[in-house]
Amino acid sequence: MLPQNDLDCLTERAPGHSVSSDAGMICVVLPNFALGPGYDRPTSDLMLRLAPGYPDIAPDMWWFHPPVRRADGAQIAATQAMEHHLGREWQRWSRHLQPGQWRSGIDSLESYLAIVRRELALAALKAA
Repeated sequence: MLPQNDLDCLTERAPGHSVSSDAGMICVVLPNFALGPGYDRPTSDLMLRLAPGYPDIAPDMWWFHPPVRRADGAQIAATQAMEHHLGREWQRWSRHLQPGQWRSGIDSLESYLAIVRRELALAALKAA
C-alpha cells in the first residue's frame, strides 16, 4: 500500500502504527503522536488518509483521536469537524497544501509529518 521509504519511516519513528483501507483510502494511524507544548494532552492518535494514487497525489488534511484542544481553551481554526473512520470519531484538521508544495517522487510521509508538526506548533501559538 505504501512505498518502502514510507514503511521504513513509520517503522523507525512510529512504533505501533497501522496501515489499513477505509472507504477506498489508505489510512495510516500513528498512536500517541506527540503534540508538543500548548495542548490539553501530550499525545493523541494521528490518522492520515491517503488517496489511492499516493504518493503521486498529495496528502490532504489529517485527523486526531481524541480531539486536540489548546491548553488555554482557545479554539484552533478549522478543527471543528468530526468524522467517523475506522470505528472512531476523529477531529479533522482541515489543512491543504499549496500548489507545488508536494513534490511527487521527492516528498514522503516523513516530509508530510514535518508539515503536521509545524502546523501543531503554529496552532499552539495562535487562537482562531
